[in-house]
Amino acid sequence: MEEKTLSSKIIFSGERIQVRVDEVQAKDKKSKREIVEHKPVVAVIAIDGQNFVLVRQFRKAVEQEVLEIVAGGIEEDESPSQAAQRELAEETGFMAGKITKLGAFFTTPGFCSEYMYLYLAEQLFPHKLKAEDTDDITVVHLKAGEFMSLISNGQIKDGKTLAAVALYQAYLKNENKKS
Repeated sequence: MEEKTLSSKIIFSGERIQVRVDEVQAKDKKSKREIVEHKPVVAVIAIDGQNFVLVRQFRKAVEQEVLEIVAGGIEEDESPSQAAQRELAEETGFMAGKITKLGAFFTTPGFCSEYMYLYLAEQLFPHKLKAEDTDDITVVHLKAGEFMSLISNGQIKDGKTLAAVALYQAYLKNENKKS
């Protein structure tokens, strides 16, 4: 069931997000919705030979270090696949010889408009591109079994990383059917 927007007001505008409050009507009931507006982003599940390449970084919103796949914004002049390559290089020091789109999804549609494009990066090779804000990122290489163990025991709590694993497994299943 759709909600009709009766009014909308921006209450915060920052560098990365805007927050708006919408007054909506669904059937006979009026409600308010607090919406975080966020531009589209990319995420990359990277595989270097037999290892998954992840990053560990402190995330202020949850006040802890998080082990996760590479992710970041899409610049004005970039396609999502170009952004995926750039983010991979900035955060890990690798570029991908092969990059495949695995899917796209809304990250938290209950309150946020962020849309994430997910890519698989393979055939990695070293690259020197480094962003200014990535000094505190640690690159982590994990064998598939180690990665899945961290997921199953709850040590990986990042939603995009969990979604990426599910989409990657679906991709592998589909590729195996083609063979």
